[in-house]
Amino acid sequence: MVRVQRMLDACADLLDEGGYTNLSTTRIAERAGVAIGSVYQFFPDKRAITQALALRYLDLFTARVRDRLAAGGRSHWIQAADAIVDEYLEMHRTVPGFRSLHFGDVVDTRLLDSAAENNRVIATRIRTLLTSVAGADATEDLDRAVTVAVEAADAVLKLAFRTDPDGDPRLIDESKILLRTYLGRHFG
Repeated sequence: MVRVQRMLDACADLLDEGGYTNLSTTRIAERAGVAIGSVYQFFPDKRAITQALALRYLDLFTARVRDRLAAGGRSHWIQAADAIVDEYLEMHRTVPGFRSLHFGDVVDTRLLDSAAENNRVIATRIRTLLTSVAGADATEDLDRAVTVAVEAADAVLKLAFRTDPDGDPRLIDESKILLRTYLGRHFG
């Protein structure tokens, strides 16, 4: 629905401009050019619209990583890990609101799914991509390794963007080295 997409786009822009604490349903309605009642028709509060935006980002990230993996001859986990990090970086730099929201951890560590932490949801998506597109075997070891890799990469990439608005290239490289070394120990 076009109105909902406009509201999500307005939310993204406002997050970039002022962060979550300055976000309001009134400001979202104004920016989207809709009546406040339209916002409340679909979203009970700013958290709900932010959750919808985070879920949109997760779906976009998943689709873009799937496309990278399918197109790039990335049959080895090293190329797959690099593609995942590269897509995260691309979205962080180019997708409105993503820099401010990521996958929702700014708002709530369980924004994507009330039953699981955001990084666990992301790890599950990545695991599915690795098994369905990159040919990895679905095992308990893969689940654990992807979970640890997501947590580690998340921490280092957040650090990279805290120290440099475009992402400190040295820390980004370190995150890739960390992933390659860790995953290589398990799947090399």
